[in-house]
Amino acid sequence: MRRRCPRRARPSPPAAGSEDIQLGKNESLRDTARVLSRFNELILARVYAHADIEELCREATVPVINALSDMDHPLQGLADLLTLREEYGGLRGLTLAWVGDGNNIAHTLLSAAGKMGYNLRLATPKGYECDAGVLARAQALAAAAGTSIVLTHDPREALAGCDVVVTDTWVSMGQEAEKAQRLAAFEGYQVTEALLRESGARPGWRFLHCLPRKPEEVEDAVFYSDRSLVWDEAENRMWTVMAVALAQLRGGAEIPLA
Repeated sequence: MRRRCPRRARPSPPAAGSEDIQLGKNESLRDTARVLSRFNELILARVYAHADIEELCREATVPVINALSDMDHPLQGLADLLTLREEYGGLRGLTLAWVGDGNNIAHTLLSAAGKMGYNLRLATPKGYECDAGVLARAQALAAAAGTSIVLTHDPREALAGCDVVVTDTWVSMGQEAEKAQRLAAFEGYQVTEALLRESGARPGWRFLHCLPRKPEEVEDAVFYSDRSLVWDEAENRMWTVMAVALAQLRGGAEIPLA
């Protein structure tokens, strides 16, 4: 009778890290785009510099989806807007207040405001405003649509009369060395129940945050309240990513949100 050797446990593969693809390092972005196009029907790319997304789009022969760049976060924006449509039945006429850094998500909400028919109020500290080019394009779209974009350095002004308050981390990826400076600059920007009450936010206000959340930008009483839509928002990241991928595979069909 043959003795069978015990099966050895197969080691788990190492987790993927930021150095696995090394965009633009060992291989140029141009070459990477062409190779990935041979392997896949679409490319979902999460990068630092927005110029990398633009180059991938130029060089790839399959659709490229921006999963995040330092300029835009369109997939998160879609999840946010879908969440609000589910909550309110539509987006037109809503007033959104952004309190925090003028970052990629703020840019995405700006870019969509005129197209989707909502008003947007942005409160950012001095020196942390949104990109001037993104802002100019958004203001032109809002003017044509009859919606408003308000810029301020006072969170209370942004929150006055808002239906929805949106915030994000004050220290994004790649900004860790600036943490102490940023925390000082954003003093007074934490979203709290007291701030919402004092500012005159509408009684039925709702709250959005793209996660992961840090306590500096929002207190637990808001983040975990019944008015917080963050868990619906997180789930909708899955559905909207799937919808965008499917639309691209079908030739770029539009996804209605208004």
